[in-house]
Amino acid sequence: MIGKIFHISFDLVLVSALLAGVKRSTGLEFKTETIESSDFRTAVTRYLDVGEWVLDTGVAFMSSSPYFTRRR
Repeated sequence: MIGKIFHISFDLVLVSALLAGVKRSTGLEFKTETIESSDFRTAVTRYLDVGEWVLDTGVAFMSSSPYFTRRR
């Protein structure tokens, strides 16, 4: 049971990070303003913020690694 919860949580974080990457590379983002419930809107915003944090942390880690280089 705990393994399944961990697996689903990990998948949700990956989807959130994917959405953050789409936002960064294309400018497309989820319109949270269209959600009527303020509690659910807050939850969705926090969920998307987790993806931003994961993406930022991954980029910072890769930037300091000798195995990655930045091309401009």
